[in-house]
Amino acid sequence: MIPSTIFDFLKELTVNNNKEWFNDNKSKYQTAKDDFESYIDQLIALVHSIDPTIGHPHAKDCIFRIYRDVRFSKDKLPYKNNFGAYIAHGGRKSPYAGYYLHIEPDNSFIGGGIYCPQPKILKTVRESIMDNAEEYVDIIKNKTFKKTFPEIWGEKVKTAPKGFSKNDPNIDLIRPKSYALITNLTDEEILDPKFEKQVIKTFNIMKPFNDFLNIAIKKGLS
Repeated sequence: MIPSTIFDFLKELTVNNNKEWFNDNKSKYQTAKDDFESYIDQLIALVHSIDPTIGHPHAKDCIFRIYRDVRFSKDKLPYKNNFGAYIAHGGRKSPYAGYYLHIEPDNSFIGGGIYCPQPKILKTVRESIMDNAEEYVDIIKNKTFKKTFPEIWGEKVKTAPKGFSKNDPNIDLIRPKSYALITNLTDEEILDPKFEKQVIKTFNIMKPFNDFLNIAIKKGLS
């Protein structure tokens, strides 16, 4: 179960996203941050039980900073209204497909796969999909998978990626620029005592997809 301190802090931050309030409530942030880190350490152990390839990353290496980089953004709010953690071999900076948890009032979700990979990795993944299209389609068209993850999330190229024929019958499979998955969560689901079971069930459904990607990614990194 997600500690209430995390959700309570994020709800307050959402309506008070400014440096003055944040500095006045630094102790609330620190408590929520510590509780989230402890929760992610527990979640890492659970994820490892279904996917040992993630290794044993520490929560602090998986959790994203709450401070926003506003230098090139029109949105100048100084803080993110969420806590997020990417559980993968090597933590949040890993090139490998992994498992993501995003906690935000009215906008929480479970995610995974790879988001905005490096060009070399993306090319290798696309080549692997083309070479093993039937295997890949079996994964993404699986009834349970499709119900949980209706689409590959993110931006797509309009025609064909460079180096691939737009006339290939499987071209739609390699148009994504990311191979990311998302399933949304209600606030009630987040605060449900059985939340961990839902997370692990969702990650289990995601695992064959990540396995497929990681075989390609490992090849691309070699």
